[in-house]
Amino acid sequence: MIHEKIYEWARAGESEQMEFKATTGKRREAAQTLCAMLNRHGGHVLFGVEDGGRVVGQQIGSDTLQDLHHELGKIEPPVYPSVSKIEVRPDRSVVVVSIPGGTSKPYSYRGIPYQRVGDATVKMSGEEYQRILVERLHAQTRWENQPADGWSVADLDHGQVVLTVEEAIRRGRMEDPGTRSSLELLRGLNLLLNDGSLTRAAVVLFGSSARLEVEFGQCMLRVARFRGTTRAEFLDNRQFHGHAFELLRLGSSFLRENLPVAGRILPGVFARVDEPLYPSEALREAIANAICHRDYGIGGGSLAIGVYDDRLEITSSGDDDVRRVRRDLAQLRALDLAVTTGHGRGARWWKR
Repeated sequence: MIHEKIYEWARAGESEQMEFKATTGKRREAAQTLCAMLNRHGGHVLFGVEDGGRVVGQQIGSDTLQDLHHELGKIEPPVYPSVSKIEVRPDRSVVVVSIPGGTSKPYSYRGIPYQRVGDATVKMSGEEYQRILVERLHAQTRWENQPADGWSVADLDHGQVVLTVEEAIRRGRMEDPGTRSSLELLRGLNLLLNDGSLTRAAVVLFGSSARLEVEFGQCMLRVARFRGTTRAEFLDNRQFHGHAFELLRLGSSFLRENLPVAGRILPGVFARVDEPLYPSEALREAIANAICHRDYGIGGGSLAIGVYDDRLEITSSGDDDVRRVRRDLAQLRALDLAVTTGHGRGARWWKR
């Protein structure tokens, strides 16, 4: 770590992921903060920097770092932070303790869990502790993390696997792995278990449509165009089976075919300008969210898109991400979004 980085951090000030301590004599308070950072997104504690950001350094004795490591050892589950000593002036150094967000949350220090609220460290409530604990246990046993019995890499859409990785590289979300082998790409995406078998998530993302229809019926998209503002009469009603990316393409295509286009005349422009009634990026995002956040453990579940004369509804099974988009076609007012949650019943509304 370079000397200038310390001063850059000091000038930026304290934050959720940055804490200053004048000396390692504050190691107990620092351990509380590191515990809180573990329960969030990680961060850094700088010893030898005063609260206002003044870099003063401290003398490092023979037991200084040993005492610090001993105190950090009281965080449970055990963690191994990075500890660096950076000399800022003769005989005075800044000690930097860095730690990523924890993978075994919730963490506690001396038996007490902490969390960051802005640049402050506070004790975590019992309700929040239980929520994080249940979330961790659920993550270990989720439906999508279980093995997809009877499926192999040969049953997946290799082209889509490669396309997904290359798009992620293009957008700067991952480095080029240097291979286009489906097996290696799936391993890099954490879609293989330790024994090399596919997870159910891999099948949902890339499985062949023919097998999905038979074995994973919940990988289904239902689309409908209704006459009027109720479900009394269909103008179009179809069902599709496929992996997540195929359903995203099919859903987007259906909306392009069934949503109206608004035309307008601009001054000085001879041709009429046609624009989709709803922004295509917003529609694609709504479908993608419904695909990603639905509960695939419900065998009879599905994703559904309904187009009415006055609104668009995108719903998914389980703890639904239900999106209703309404627009006054006569006045062409600004887009009005509302989100419903519940279990497919529209139990609560948040409007803006």
